[in-house]
Amino acid sequence: MSSSKKNQVKSMRANQRSYLNKDFSAFRAELTQYGQTYFSDKITDFSENGLAGMFIEMSAYVGDVMSYYLDHQFSELNILTAVESDNIEKLVRSAGVKIQGASPASAKVDFYLEIPAIVRENEYVPDFIKMPTIVAGTLLTSTTAIKFELMEDLVFSAVDSQGKFLASYKTMKVNAEGNPSTFSVKLTGVCISGITSSESFNIPDSFVPFRSITLSNSNVSDIISVTDTDGNAYYEVSALTQDTVFKRVINSLSDSNLVSENLEMIPAPRRFVISTSRSSGLTSLRFGGGDALSTDDDIMPDPSEIAIPLYGKASTISRFTLDPNKLLKTRTLGIAPRNTTLSIRYRSGGGLSHNSGAKSITSVSNLITKFSSGTPSSSISAVRTSLEVSNPKEASGGEAAMTLSELKSTALSYRNSQSRIVTKEDLIARIYSMPSNFGRVFRVGVRDNPNNPLASVVAIISRNRGGSLIVSPDSLKENLKTYINQYRLISDALDIVDAKVLNIRVEYGVVINSESNNNLTIQNINKSIQEYLLIDNFQIDQPIVTSDLINIIINSRGVVSIVDFKISNLTGTIKDRPYSNENFSVASSTDRGLIIPPQGSIFELKYPNDDIIGVAR
Repeated sequence: MSSSKKNQVKSMRANQRSYLNKDFSAFRAELTQYGQTYFSDKITDFSENGLAGMFIEMSAYVGDVMSYYLDHQFSELNILTAVESDNIEKLVRSAGVKIQGASPASAKVDFYLEIPAIVRENEYVPDFIKMPTIVAGTLLTSTTAIKFELMEDLVFSAVDSQGKFLASYKTMKVNAEGNPSTFSVKLTGVCISGITSSESFNIPDSFVPFRSITLSNSNVSDIISVTDTDGNAYYEVSALTQDTVFKRVINSLSDSNLVSENLEMIPAPRRFVISTSRSSGLTSLRFGGGDALSTDDDIMPDPSEIAIPLYGKASTISRFTLDPNKLLKTRTLGIAPRNTTLSIRYRSGGGLSHNSGAKSITSVSNLITKFSSGTPSSSISAVRTSLEVSNPKEASGGEAAMTLSELKSTALSYRNSQSRIVTKEDLIARIYSMPSNFGRVFRVGVRDNPNNPLASVVAIISRNRGGSLIVSPDSLKENLKTYINQYRLISDALDIVDAKVLNIRVEYGVVINSESNNNLTIQNINKSIQEYLLIDNFQIDQPIVTSDLINIIINSRGVVSIVDFKISNLTGTIKDRPYSNENFSVASSTDRGLIIPPQGSIFELKYPNDDIIGVAR
């Protein structure tokens, strides 16, 4: 074969080769075969110790590295296979999921005031003139130093349509004649954990489209207000293309006792979107791209205004040229702040530690009240001093920020839902992505309603401060109902119920070989069982696989055989340890090695140190 033909064959073979999806050994073998085929007349030693072998291994190494990084880059483009946290965060955002920090806890707190008694219509009642309004923003503190803020005004003097006080009251003190002299008046308000902060940002007199600023506190749950020095308000929107928002307005009509507030749709020329960094936990506000100094009243700019001037040109020209920079100044995506100072009020803080226990919110750190104009100052001081607070039930709804795995699983369903709830996966993804200032459920289970083919039953459960399962508060359910109602189909119905908690105990007996320490072996088995039965590993309606637990025990070091194994249900109070009151039969619920819970239930190993009992035989 001539030299030119030989080179042509080499070139054709080289163009047909593909080195993708090959490792080092495959590269080396193919390069060695290639060299022995086409260069055997010049090189005879292709061994690892030869010069040719060295160059082949170097080339194989380069190809292996390039193939690895190529595969890695392709994997990072798919949310299912991505492993780098920054890429996962970008993919989650592109799917439409809003990354949030830790969510705050909510609690219903009882406010008690001592109010002097008066006689009205031959009946002793609290003196309504001396009954104040406790203003929203009043700060309470729990015994664990967690701050809670009152979310709504508590008007103690409010009455219903029949003239009866909305607040409950009972006699506190009596006079010498045995008649009431003061009453203990109670109203209940919803309080949210976290602190309210204010920050100011000086914006220079220069147009910067889509300006972004970052707040200094982490775990921001709610942006309360954003205003500038001219009194302009900026509104939070889901996307900068959204040019209207809903506003809460006090209802002053005759039906205000039934509907206290109305919703009004208002334009939002100044708006922003928020984003939270998962790594730092800090929240950024990104504003629109329009110039406040321009007079852009059209949806699209006038083409004559964006054309580059043709000054000094001859009478004939080839083409008109547009200036793309002027397109950025349109107000279609909102107005960017300029030459002003932004004042931002927001609420931050949250997490499992904010789920304070019952009767732990007992002190007032900042009391804000309003009294009638004719109330004496001495009475105001006495009433304010008499204030006592307490939460009859523990605070709940506080959760840690979602992990990467939770974000990935949520994004998979969220991306396909297109802001609508069509499938069960859409519903679950929407519930888990509810804004954190409304609280967050820990687990969600969805099943069909047997009485209505168009309805679904949504079972939810929350966690307390210690991470144990508790019934979700009513305020969280109301927030959840309001939130998901705007996404559901008009023909669908959703029933939100409490998930049933099934507390369990694991008992086992094993034979341990003579070379192992009995106590240490039992401790290791208990630890492995505890890790398997962590509440983080369980969902609502998820069964327990008994063979998994048996495998954990039998495969533990030092175990020869299992003598007995039993899972039982715990209820009520046992040795001062409170359990759920839900009863179920483990024997009748076991089918082919699966302990199947009743619909809408979740298993919990509440006290692992006491509820895992192992015995060495």
